[in-house]
Amino acid sequence: MFKDRIIDVTTGNIWTGIWKLSWPMLVMMIFGFLVGFTDVYVAGLIGPNVQAAVGFITQIYFLVIIVANAISIGSLAVISRAVGAGDEERAIDAAKQSLLLGLLISIAFTVGCLIFYRSIISAAGFPQEITDIAENFLKIFAFALGPNYLLIISNTIFRAGAEVKKPLITMFVISVVNIALDFLLVFGIPPFPKLGYSGIAFSAAISTLLGTLMNLVFLWITERWRPVYSNFRAVSFETMKTIFNIGWPAGFLQVAWNMASILLFNVLARLKEASITALASIANGLRIEAIIFLPAFAFNMAASVIVGQNLGAGDPERAEMMGWKLAGLGIAVTCIMAIVIFIWAESLASTLTSEAAFRARAIQGGRCGSSSSPCGSSGSPLPYFWRYPWDSGLPVSGLPW
Repeated sequence: MFKDRIIDVTTGNIWTGIWKLSWPMLVMMIFGFLVGFTDVYVAGLIGPNVQAAVGFITQIYFLVIIVANAISIGSLAVISRAVGAGDEERAIDAAKQSLLLGLLISIAFTVGCLIFYRSIISAAGFPQEITDIAENFLKIFAFALGPNYLLIISNTIFRAGAEVKKPLITMFVISVVNIALDFLLVFGIPPFPKLGYSGIAFSAAISTLLGTLMNLVFLWITERWRPVYSNFRAVSFETMKTIFNIGWPAGFLQVAWNMASILLFNVLARLKEASITALASIANGLRIEAIIFLPAFAFNMAASVIVGQNLGAGDPERAEMMGWKLAGLGIAVTCIMAIVIFIWAESLASTLTSEAAFRARAIQGGRCGSSSSPCGSSGSPLPYFWRYPWDSGLPVSGLPW
């Protein structure tokens, strides 16, 4: 069951190689989307203030694990090229050093979050009813940082070797456990305790820990990667530096993207009486919008492996050709998904909330890319607090016009 068939992307039909490597990535992205969607849905069953807190903490958490993503990007580049070149020793060393680097950084971030969680949340300017919830979420998520870092990096190791079955199994188990625990822990379905909104955070932490343990076992039972556990204390700062130098530009780009969302949450948190509606709505809208990017992220993950292995195999022409084909495919599918979301935004928003005010704001977020964007197009009106400033708590003189 757990014997993974390595996909050869350096020879044979180009589209066959793209398909074999891309579809498991897309399925994994769908699993991740379903988990996030369920988190927001369950939070909505509790109340809009919980939805708002979940949306903001998710952005904070994404910001913290961006370093793990940067490490994974660097390690994927190094490992995939080594695998393509047949240099197993180099691939093992890169895998080992990226796991070590990720573990050390995650410990530092965990300590930082546990010490400064109040300062991090207070900087957002949330109303008190959201602040308390967000602080509890952040404390629980902090303990999941280490497992999450190792999960991201170990998944990358398997992908770099074009072994897609193991991370696919892991992500499936994580998704099923996380979604099930969301309901079991939040509402206390026997024999599980009723934890309320904290159950959402505990569900993520428990499922992530389980997935990490699975991947560590997979590394051990896989003959190619078992040497990762040998001489684990041998630290190579040169390899770590190489991984970091490759990964930090992509990590910086993700930081810029994520900071824009955090800033938006910060602005909406200061809308006084309208803040809860705005924050819960953007949390819903961003979850809906995430559907658009699923194929793009899947193709991006596949392209990294394909290009890296073909460069390692000494075939830059094939690497370039496959890279461009994946880019074109990603653009086409993303455009189609954007049109679908625009047309059916209302139906999708209604699955997350039954309240008309929240649903209307979420629809704007899904259609416009953010709930504060003045779309102004037919069927996509200006956000509520721009059209009716007297209901938003904002001074009229501070509005865009």
